[in-house]
Amino acid sequence: MSTQTQASPAATAGTSRLLDLIGDTPLVELTRFDTGKSRLFVKLENQNPGGSIKDRPALSMITAFERDGRLKPGGTLVEATAGNTGLGLALVAAVKGYRLILVIPDKMSREKVFHLKAMGAEVVMTRSDVGKGHPEYYQDLAERIASETPGAVFVNQFGNPANPLAHETTTAPEIWEQMGHDVDAVVCGVGSSGTLTGINNFFRRVSPKTEIVLADPAGSILVDVVEGRTPKEPGSWLVEGIGEDFVPPIANLAGVHTGFSIPDRESFEVARELLRKEGILAGSSSGTLVAAALRYCRQQTEPKRVVTLICDSGNKYLSKMFNDVWMADQGFVTGPRHGDLRDLISRRHDEGAAVVVNPNDTLNTAYARMKLYDISQVPVIEGEQVVGILDESDVLMAVFGDHARFQEPVKSAMATRIETIAAAAPLSELVAVFDKGHVAIVVDAGRFLGLITRIDLINHLRRKVD
Repeated sequence: MSTQTQASPAATAGTSRLLDLIGDTPLVELTRFDTGKSRLFVKLENQNPGGSIKDRPALSMITAFERDGRLKPGGTLVEATAGNTGLGLALVAAVKGYRLILVIPDKMSREKVFHLKAMGAEVVMTRSDVGKGHPEYYQDLAERIASETPGAVFVNQFGNPANPLAHETTTAPEIWEQMGHDVDAVVCGVGSSGTLTGINNFFRRVSPKTEIVLADPAGSILVDVVEGRTPKEPGSWLVEGIGEDFVPPIANLAGVHTGFSIPDRESFEVARELLRKEGILAGSSSGTLVAAALRYCRQQTEPKRVVTLICDSGNKYLSKMFNDVWMADQGFVTGPRHGDLRDLISRRHDEGAAVVVNPNDTLNTAYARMKLYDISQVPVIEGEQVVGILDESDVLMAVFGDHARFQEPVKSAMATRIETIAAAAPLSELVAVFDKGHVAIVVDAGRFLGLITRIDLINHLRRKVD
């Protein structure tokens, strides 16, 4: 165990510093999944103070920069991150008083971005659809910003030896002790490769029988690499923090011969199932790791003791994979199919999901619901009938110059000339409604079913291509 995770005498008295709490995370067995003849254990890295496994390398890398003199008091750190490394760095930088600039691809969840900004990190957003060598590729952009910022240090988790060292000296030894020196396999993902490399280094030295298994998002090239195939053209994936279109410089994949390519749908479904069955609120990469570990366990003909990692908390993904509307938009959650326009409605009124107001609700109530659900219009409902629609321009025109009108009823500002469309109507009629600048109000025998927006139609067309 490295000194960075050992508690000081003061810590045992209940007065430890925050950074002393990094590491020594609990290990629990999953008992409500089908694991075949094997037993599956998960290490709860979401219990670190920053909420993820990346607290470990963040502390290790910053400590190494301090030790060799490259990072001075009050200095600047720059890093590219598509996952939780940024949050770990933000935690350590805040505690130690460093400026932190993070370059992140635009697929990162809103919760992570808000968290980073709340901790004082300066966030630079860049494209997630470009590869290495492109000027907007997140790692290349971060390196350029570091070179152009006086006195800045480029953290470079992908090439920093202090990254895997954190796992070789803390994560892996903890697993070894918690498992009673009996581990048949550890299932890891690869982002920067620090976790897999550090764990691989340790177990190759201490327990050669322990198999290191790769969990990889479908679209990443790394499964092909470890299984000895020529990598396919990289694809894209929604899981955050793991998967690559290249082999990171610090990666040690020696002895790693088994991997599982896990589609986004399976990752998200397993993460949601993990919460329902085991009460563990885990992130998207954890869904990939647990899915791969379950596949591995079920393939075994002899009992095995298998460990994987809960890399971070699912509270950073509440607007994404734990949000049924987002999952439906991605085509991952599907209800009964009707073969008509009902299949395009993301929030069905008859299922209690539509955001609506009553004619006698106040404009303030309508505005609050628009803000809460990040929508620009709400249907106005009496019983099962649509009697109007209220959009943000209606509210603005009603209250501009007289703020007291926020307490006026919705019926005073709503548009009553509405255009409905039957659920059985063809898509061409839907396009005609949009061409007039209207939102589509879908009805069935006069009953309101829900709204269809332009983005709903785009999502529908994209799913048909996928």
